[in-house]
Amino acid sequence: MNTAAPAPAADTRRHSDVPLLEARDLRVHFPVRGAGLQAREHTLQALAGVSFSLRAGETFGLVGESGCGKTTFGRAVIGLTRITSGEVLYRGAPLAANDAEHMSEHARRMQLIFQDPYASLHPRKSVRDLVGEGLLINHLASRDDLDGKCLAMLERVGLGAEHLYRFPHEFSGGQRQRIALARALILEPELVILDEPTSALDVSVQAQILNLLKVLQKELSLTYLFISHDLGVVRYMSQRIGVMYLGNIVELGTTEQVFASPRHPYTRTLIAALPSIEHGKRTRRTTLEGDPPTPIDPPPGCPFAGRCPQVQAHCREQRPALLPDNGDPGHQLACHYPQP
Repeated sequence: MNTAAPAPAADTRRHSDVPLLEARDLRVHFPVRGAGLQAREHTLQALAGVSFSLRAGETFGLVGESGCGKTTFGRAVIGLTRITSGEVLYRGAPLAANDAEHMSEHARRMQLIFQDPYASLHPRKSVRDLVGEGLLINHLASRDDLDGKCLAMLERVGLGAEHLYRFPHEFSGGQRQRIALARALILEPELVILDEPTSALDVSVQAQILNLLKVLQKELSLTYLFISHDLGVVRYMSQRIGVMYLGNIVELGTTEQVFASPRHPYTRTLIAALPSIEHGKRTRRTTLEGDPPTPIDPPPGCPFAGRCPQVQAHCREQRPALLPDNGDPGHQLACHYPQP
């Protein structure tokens, strides 16, 4: 799979100016109690105030190291993780994300594809039951026409009638992820949240699934929130990218802006760490020194200060806000001293 070229820009002219999805200062905190009877309770800040919007028809890539809050964001948006503060808007209307009954009204519009295709499918249900369950729950099909609807969707994702009554253990990882796609897409969602959808697959199978996702997006007018730690995959899939670090968005822009003109030192380090070949020789990979700080009761200041090669005293005292870079609202940074 060639991931060198960024995805073509999404055609959003036919869509409203109102974002399909918008997060405003989204925070998710978890209480953590230390060991012992007298241990005090701490706060794990999984999301520390995330704000961005997602336009209809585009693929927005959310990228960062493991543990940065990417998956928590996806689960919070769809109502699987409780939001501490902030809000999520869908087509301009606030979602009561902590209200299960209210969120169920929007479940068909937003679907989540999980990372592990081996754990996300019930082992004792046939493909027909897995894919068709949502139709029955939402009263979108009768049992008499369930087979036909399920088969039509299976064929869209590259499977066939011979797979309809088989069980998950009879399939490879790539086939299982196709089943998961069919299960989500049969409800005709507008937004699909893809949480590391290819990380558990072989490289050749990854390419097949990514190309299938692009075809389905075009055919079904889908919007993707693509969550991944793999910058190469995110570059291949996305029109815009948000870079996360310790529960914060530290850089946000178009794919071209983020890769051609990265301004945050963390983004630069991530891109420099990508393997590449020049003149027949593999270039040296850049790595970050040290480990990310703990999200439990984090100190004030920039979350990247402890690993930043250009840190200054002010960085350790005040957290930078996510602001337009050089007056360009499409390229935003959270850095006191961005690199030129």
